Amino acid sequence: MLIEKIQKDLVEALKSKSVLVVSTLRLLLSEIHNREIEKQAKVTDEDVMAVIRKGVKQRQEAIEAYEKGGRQDLADKEKQELEILSNYLPQEMSTSELEKITKEVIDEVGASGPSDFGRVMGVVMSKVKERIDGAKVVKVVKKLI
Repeated sequence: MLIEKIQKDLVEALKSKSVLVVSTLRLLLSEIHNREIEKQAKVTDEDVMAVIRKGVKQRQEAIEAYEKGGRQDLADKEKQELEILSNYLPQEMSTSELEKITKEVIDEVGASGPSDFGRVMGVVMSKVKERIDGAKVVKVVKKLI
C-alpha cells in the first residue's frame, strides 16, 4: 500500500537526516490520518492519492503567491516539497493524450457546442481522474468544444 511506502520513506529520511523530507512526509502522514478519522475507516490508496493531490495543489498555489510577493526563498522551499509529494503520484498524462481522449468523448456524447461542456467534462474526468489535474482538463475541453 502507498501509506506503507510513505512510512518506510519517512524512516529512511530520518536515518539520512533529510530535514525537509522528514517534515513533508510527517505532514502528509498527519493529513492522511485526519482523512482516516473523517472517514472513520482505513484509508485506501485512492484516499491517499487524493490527500497527496490536495497537498500538491496547495503547494502550487503557495509557490505562485510567494513569487508574486517576492519571497523566492519560500517559493523554493515549496517547490522542493512539491517535488517530494509528486514522487508518490503516478506519471501525469500528456496534453496530446488528453486531447485524444477528449475528442473521442466529444464524438461519443455528440457534443455540438459549449452547452455540452458539462456532459463532456463528466465523461472525460471519469476516464482520466487519477492521471491529470482537473484544471488542465477544463482548458482542453474548452479549447476543443
